[in-house]
Amino acid sequence: MSVRVRRIYEPPDPDDGTRVLVDRLWPRGLAKDAARVDEWPKAVTPSTGLRRWYHAGEGSYEEFSGRYEAELADPGAAEELERLRASARAGTVTLLTASTSPERSHAAVLARLLHD
Repeated sequence: MSVRVRRIYEPPDPDDGTRVLVDRLWPRGLAKDAARVDEWPKAVTPSTGLRRWYHAGEGSYEEFSGRYEAELADPGAAEELERLRASARAGTVTLLTASTSPERSHAAVLARLLHD
């Protein structure tokens, strides 16, 4: 199973496999054709409320991770998560985010859950 996390602003790499945007909003200043996004499953993106709460600095990354995992337990999100997990078992999946710190973002949480 191969799951990668990259910033969407980095140039596409031939080893990316399936490129999945995991942000709820389209990244600023990026043309859709230049992004080469294969999928944009909004069901697995953090809710607007959770995203705003975390970006406002109101909680720790650990608390954010727990709240995000709880959101991913929702039936629609869980189904999409399982579909992404199956894609990762079949080949490389690259999770794309506009976050400046992908290693402390929802993309990192999602990558960890896809490996479970």
